[in-house]
Amino acid sequence: MPPMREPRGHMAKRGAWQVGLALGLALVALPAWGARKGPADAGTPDAGVPTEVGVSRTDAGFAVETGGAEDAGVAQPVFLAPTLRADSPATYPPQLVAERVTGSVRLELLVDEAGEVESATLVAGVHPLLDDAALHAATGLRFNPATLDGQPVPVRIGFEYRFEAPSEVAESTDGGTAPAPRPVTLKGLVREKGNRRPLPGAVLLSDAAPDMPVETDAEGRFEARWPSSAQRVRVTSPGHKPSTFIENLRPSETLEVVYGLEPLVINPYETVVRGDRERTEVSRVTLHEAELREVPGTMGDPFRVVMLLPGVGSMVSGVAYPVVRGSQPSSTGYYLDGIRVPILFHLFLGPAVLHPDFIDTIDFYPGTPPPKYGRLMGGAIDGRLSRPKEDRVHGSAYADLINAGVFVEYPFKSTGTNVSIAGRYSYTPWIIALAANAFQEPPPPGRKNDKIVLDFWDYQARVEQDLSGGKLRLFAFGSSDTFGTRAQDAFGSTTLQTILFHRVDLRDRRPLGRGELETGVTWGVDRLSVVSNSQSDDDEFRIEQGTLAVRAGYETPLTERLALRGGADLDRRLAQITLRTTEDPLDDEDVDLNLPRAVGVFTGAWAELLWQPSERWTVVPGLRLDNYHLSGGFNHVAIEPRLTARYTLREDLTLKAGAGLFHQAPTTLISIPVVDVAGLEQGLQEALQFSVGAEWKAPRNFDVGVDFYINPMLRTVELTPFADETLGDGDDDGDVGSDLPDFSSHGMAYGMEVLIRRPLGGNWFGWLSYSLQRSTRYTRFVRYNDYGEDIGKDAKNLPFVFDQTHILNLVVSYKFANNITLGGVLHFNTGRPEAGLGGQTQREGIQCIPEGPNNCREVPGWVPVDRDQVSRLPAFFRFDVRLAKAWAFETFALEAYLDMLNVTISKEVVGYDYISGGFPGASLEKKPIGIPVVLPIMGLKGRY
Repeated sequence: MPPMREPRGHMAKRGAWQVGLALGLALVALPAWGARKGPADAGTPDAGVPTEVGVSRTDAGFAVETGGAEDAGVAQPVFLAPTLRADSPATYPPQLVAERVTGSVRLELLVDEAGEVESATLVAGVHPLLDDAALHAATGLRFNPATLDGQPVPVRIGFEYRFEAPSEVAESTDGGTAPAPRPVTLKGLVREKGNRRPLPGAVLLSDAAPDMPVETDAEGRFEARWPSSAQRVRVTSPGHKPSTFIENLRPSETLEVVYGLEPLVINPYETVVRGDRERTEVSRVTLHEAELREVPGTMGDPFRVVMLLPGVGSMVSGVAYPVVRGSQPSSTGYYLDGIRVPILFHLFLGPAVLHPDFIDTIDFYPGTPPPKYGRLMGGAIDGRLSRPKEDRVHGSAYADLINAGVFVEYPFKSTGTNVSIAGRYSYTPWIIALAANAFQEPPPPGRKNDKIVLDFWDYQARVEQDLSGGKLRLFAFGSSDTFGTRAQDAFGSTTLQTILFHRVDLRDRRPLGRGELETGVTWGVDRLSVVSNSQSDDDEFRIEQGTLAVRAGYETPLTERLALRGGADLDRRLAQITLRTTEDPLDDEDVDLNLPRAVGVFTGAWAELLWQPSERWTVVPGLRLDNYHLSGGFNHVAIEPRLTARYTLREDLTLKAGAGLFHQAPTTLISIPVVDVAGLEQGLQEALQFSVGAEWKAPRNFDVGVDFYINPMLRTVELTPFADETLGDGDDDGDVGSDLPDFSSHGMAYGMEVLIRRPLGGNWFGWLSYSLQRSTRYTRFVRYNDYGEDIGKDAKNLPFVFDQTHILNLVVSYKFANNITLGGVLHFNTGRPEAGLGGQTQREGIQCIPEGPNNCREVPGWVPVDRDQVSRLPAFFRFDVRLAKAWAFETFALEAYLDMLNVTISKEVVGYDYISGGFPGASLEKKPIGIPVVLPIMGLKGRY
């Protein structure tokens, strides 16, 4: 039988080491070893000065010549070049087979003291696909390290991969085809340990047939026709540790195996390349993968990362409730694949209401969001659900000091159905409650202290089905938060507040004509309830709002340079308030009060044109129409034109600008059911948004973005709990209900945002974000005299209660070769005005203590300053850290982590406590109010 031919073209051409490669003519030792000095007479090079050596390949290996002439009588350092210890062949890209591209890719490798390839840099390429194949393969090379005077040193070496196109099927010398190949003796699958992902392009080499390497196909499978004998099989794949397996191949038998290779780095920071959406908006930050789950201080929750992006302030450090570009927190819209979500975070300090593994990417629009996001005045945060995996079963489970969660995804390949379920339950609030209860003062004999309650849970379920060329998806999710106190005996009292919501969404996406049509319907319920039970009364207050929404969207290309996007939606909300009270628990008669139902109908339609008049220009004009209707005769129409433009000045520099008009129903500090319906009696809020900026693709894979914005708030209706804040006189608008005060006002927000970002890729990622922002409101306030008496009213444009002038965030995460990840976050913000959560600034004045019917005694005391004289709270600094270690087992991966918010235990001052003695000569005291919000999270997560 003629000898087997090597399957050429599937990998780089092989030489003496089974791979086409050659060391370059120059090898430079790094300054790191140049700094290692020996005795004074040893002649070691000065620190930081590299020594050059010439390297040429010989049959014996390498011949090394030191650079420069030897000094007479002075010993020269002995340098030995690295030698190849483990090969890592490069795969020939199948896409280039038809083009038959050949050539040599030259690289520069940094080889460390252990002989590992720390980095590979392209010196001279042939084709982008061949260049990528060589770069990926080079990381798997292993060397016997270079030595200087016997000590291992890091070096840079030149390296080549020579690629040849696949050979055609050869013919025999007599004109016939080649004889039939040998029978298959070994076949199977090569996959990655930890996640069971097939490894295409892995190379298997047997010591019984060293000239007959085998390569896995696109699904990680292989077939080998090696001699029947006991042999050692070496398996290599770029980015994985080589492994050797001992097999005994018998005649007339085919052995089937599964080989697992351990990755060099578990869950590496692979460069994310997504071509499904082009940039058309002005301000958008998109986060992927590790950027969502490995940022310190976020508890691994994707949505909490938004708090570290430019344009985002906070109410209080650690509270996950973003203040976007100076707008009220509830002015920002939260979405899951376009589904509006009423609340996003559990108890404001906890994680988001969706399991992290359900989130694929997050799009954050701090300003001028596209017209499909309607009925909002602030930014938009849209979490895009992960795409169902169709290859095999996937799952994860975790437990930490906050909660425990599970995620399972199962594909039914025969029917094209994919089912995903997830859920989380928090037990740590229960632990915190136990600790808090333990510190309470002992109750009287025979009594029990009331129990502190902090509890939350959430669930998600998705069924996706291939149907007639489209995708049908049913997605249900919900959340519940309960906090307060619960009586433990008949003498105690119970006060519990519960915030709950459910959503069920049915969506269909399918091609239609030249474009794609999406239709959907969403049912939901939101509930806010307060229950108070004691010996003297039994009260329940509940707000419940049901919603039924339908939507449709379509996008299609019209011409080569013009595309259309458009859609419509209708949202009907039915709200009801129930008050139930019993003054005497022994009385069977309850007092039930059901306030009239508020029915709100919100309808909208939008469209935008994506126009590219040239290769450099992208112009997107858009329009949104909305109608807000409240039963009882309240009706408001909003017309919102929007325009964005992008101009590619250079290949690496893009200029951008945008403008738009925005409206929203009245908002409260915290989103509460029924407010956005019943509040329509106050009319609509209205704001303009203008922004300009630039995006630069900087060297070394950095992205730099700068944005300037100004948002005139033409009319605001912000129902805040702060004294004097935006409270009007009731005569600004004629459509305000006679039984309600006028809360309308106006304001301005403006600023600059900078984002310097190193996206995913390599062994680290991070960003630096800086926001310079101001936000003001036209505020009506009271003026006080030295006795704290009201002496008149005034109105001015004053800083908004959540105004923070400077905000800085530095985020870095580094993944080491031993699968240890270390990350840190540095956060800094200047203080807010002292006129909000912690009260208002006080000044020294006079307190009058009554001593008779018409007499009082004057003593030093505190009186409130006028609203335009309030002080700024101190600036705040915080440092977060995350440390994780990962292990890859045969079929699953495990990660242990420590994630700590505010490792510096910094205390943010939210206000001051003003203490007066109340008698002559008593000193006045001012004490800061605030506790350090520290969240140390230790946990363990497994992935299957």
